[in-house]
Amino acid sequence: MVSIESGQRQGLPTIRRTEGDLRRRQALADAAAGISPGEVDVPAEAAKIERFRCVIYLCGAPNANIGAPRTECTEYAEAFGWEITGVIEDHEGLLPPDGREGLRQAIDRIKSGEAGAVLTAWRSMISPVPQEYDEIAREIESAGGFLHVKDSTRGERAEPGARL
Repeated sequence: MVSIESGQRQGLPTIRRTEGDLRRRQALADAAAGISPGEVDVPAEAAKIERFRCVIYLCGAPNANIGAPRTECTEYAEAFGWEITGVIEDHEGLLPPDGREGLRQAIDRIKSGEAGAVLTAWRSMISPVPQEYDEIAREIESAGGFLHVKDSTRGERAEPGARL
């Protein structure tokens, strides 16, 4: 079973920066670009920068609750200012990557230009097998995007005595 949610979470986003912070950041960006203060008068419409877009992909067992990783990925994307174009969940278990419809849909969103990255909670949600993981990462990169793992150490084989 695959579930898909388009758009962002409901409700207003948390305001994280003050007006002073925004002005300071703009001044730093202008200085880095070699623009003197007041040198350029750009209309507000032209100055608007489109947010980077990502699709969140999660995978779990049929009865597994993947709500916590979903929340973590959503908060992670919001912390970077990324727009979430959709959340795709596979509930078929950890089949090989080529057998998961949701992963195909996430990659298709990269190919169509709807998103620039696939964000997932753990590396094992793509594949616990390094060769399979690398193959998916290469496919996403060849489509013009990238695969981003929020917590790359979770879900990998632990050393004896290590705690996950």
